[in-house]
Amino acid sequence: MLNHAELIAFAIALLASLGLTVPIRHLALRYGMVDKPGPRKVHLNPIPLLGGIAIYLGFVLAVLLTRHDAPQQQIIGILAGATLLAIVGFLDDGGLLHHQVKLFVGMPLAAVFLIASGIRAQLFSQFFPGPVGLFLDWCLTVLWVVGITAAFSILDHMDGLCAGIAAVAAGFFTISAYANGQTMISTLAAATLGAALGFLRWNFNPAKIFMGDGGAMLLGFLMATLGLKIRPDGALFPHTWLVPVLILGVPIFDTTLVSISRARRGLLPFTSPGKDHTAHRLSNLGLGHRGAVLVMYALAIILGVIALAVPNFSAAKVYTLAALLVVGALAAVFILEALPYERQVKLHKPTSAS
Repeated sequence: MLNHAELIAFAIALLASLGLTVPIRHLALRYGMVDKPGPRKVHLNPIPLLGGIAIYLGFVLAVLLTRHDAPQQQIIGILAGATLLAIVGFLDDGGLLHHQVKLFVGMPLAAVFLIASGIRAQLFSQFFPGPVGLFLDWCLTVLWVVGITAAFSILDHMDGLCAGIAAVAAGFFTISAYANGQTMISTLAAATLGAALGFLRWNFNPAKIFMGDGGAMLLGFLMATLGLKIRPDGALFPHTWLVPVLILGVPIFDTTLVSISRARRGLLPFTSPGKDHTAHRLSNLGLGHRGAVLVMYALAIILGVIALAVPNFSAAKVYTLAALLVVGALAAVFILEALPYERQVKLHKPTSAS
């Protein structure tokens, strides 16, 4: 059973996000902060944005009101990165920022905040002790944070998808961290879970509000941070890297699919938005929006369950599982590429991705 810190963090984030979403929705409507229908959108009416503010406030309140014995430097680094990306995302939602700023400035800078606070990947340093291994781990940290944050940013293309996948992932991070005595991480994950679930109440199909890029980037950054911090008890490479990859397998796969698909058609993956994501293709099979999202939830749960079992595997089994996952993912890309989807044309002027 979870201890008081996780439960309190979850409850605070859930209630805050759930309660604040309604007034924030009215605020967005009042000032015209809405996402208008368009050729690459699935909604038919203007939907208020800024829901990410409720997610952000729910998470921050939960963190500030719990875990007072956590390493303050790391908490500050996490909150600084989360705040930066939330602000950058909100500015982008309002059309006040060029979309490339978030990818090439905001996300890398958020990763630097983590590194400065002592949070980083610990892969290459296991094989190359000293400055070389440390430098390579820093580079991997930036790549991981940018990649996962961007993956959640483009995952926010269907009602309830991004918030729901983040909630599932946060739930498995909570369980894994708690099982291994990582109280700070389990509490942060529980806060993320509560904030995402509270917002999901208003975002599931038919959505009454969207989180906007501020919310999607925030959730992506928190997922990337939890992935860097999760450490199965006594586990070393390759177990340590496969656990977060599995828990975040759905957004990683979706980003891989659209990147391969768009590159094959001569499009830039992150500047060519369109209805060619995994959920879009599943929806076109007759599942509809809700059905497609629920299938994505189910896949995320299956991968999360496997992730919880990975620490008990031998190294040989981990490598075998990794190989099977790669083969399975490539086969899934091949199959999904053959399914009907709306093919976008090349854009003369890049716009923000979705």
